[in-house]
Amino acid sequence: MKQPTRKKKLGSYPHLMVVFSITLALLVVGLFGLLLIHAHKVSTLVKENLEMQVYLQRDLPETQLLQLQQDLARKPFVARKDNEPQVRFLSKEEGARQLIDQTGEDFQQFLGDNPLRDAYLLKLNADYADAKNLARIKQELGQMPGVFEVDYVESLITSVNENLRNVSLVLIGFAAILTFVVVVLINNTIKLALFSQRFLIRSMQLVGATPGFIQWPFLRRAVWQGLVSGILASLLLAALLQYAYLQLSELRLLEDNRLFAALGIFLVALGMGIGFLSSWRAVRKYAGMSLDELY
Repeated sequence: MKQPTRKKKLGSYPHLMVVFSITLALLVVGLFGLLLIHAHKVSTLVKENLEMQVYLQRDLPETQLLQLQQDLARKPFVARKDNEPQVRFLSKEEGARQLIDQTGEDFQQFLGDNPLRDAYLLKLNADYADAKNLARIKQELGQMPGVFEVDYVESLITSVNENLRNVSLVLIGFAAILTFVVVVLINNTIKLALFSQRFLIRSMQLVGATPGFIQWPFLRRAVWQGLVSGILASLLLAALLQYAYLQLSELRLLEDNRLFAALGIFLVALGMGIGFLSSWRAVRKYAGMSLDELY
């Protein structure tokens, strides 16, 4: 007995192959996105570990020292860790011990006194770690009562900012090129999948179907495939990241769930957006071809 022929449905091109191809392409973008996220976190950590020294006038009373510490802790440019302001008091005695440990010589023996001053060491918020803000912060802190001098290693901070800026530009350039390549790959994948539907599209035109009626099944399926592919790529990235954290626990210092969630949303939106636009362009292309061109 002859088996009945299965009729083709509009938009019924191979589903798994397209989802697999888009997922792989989005996974590559996601891996590079993870690199950008971790590079950003490294940049933030480097900047927030740069210190500014606030040297104090001599023989300040305990109450004024405490008030000064509280005033410094409230400054918006002071970094916070676990909601604790990164302000540390360094007495002149502790400073002397550190200097002796570093140099191996006791300078107090031949000077007869400790010339160092008490100081507060501030770690700055990464958003303020640039030359213009640092100069403004130095001037602001220098005018506070009880402050003798404010100092920081300007050349080091300038060098760090320049190097981080150059690395960021290179990574962003690579990300732009990679995203363009992935867009082209996904576009070609969907175009090839729709190639098998070109005669069906033509048939629908001949029976009087409107362009919107013809495009809708393809667009709906392309958006669904982009959604599924984006979610799969995000889940694979999460699994790879957790595996990396298990293998190298120090990487958890760079963990940023908020940015990773944003990356996942971006991958889903990218998959859906490219799928929609590629299908729309491909259907319009095949619908506008003559019968000879379709062959």
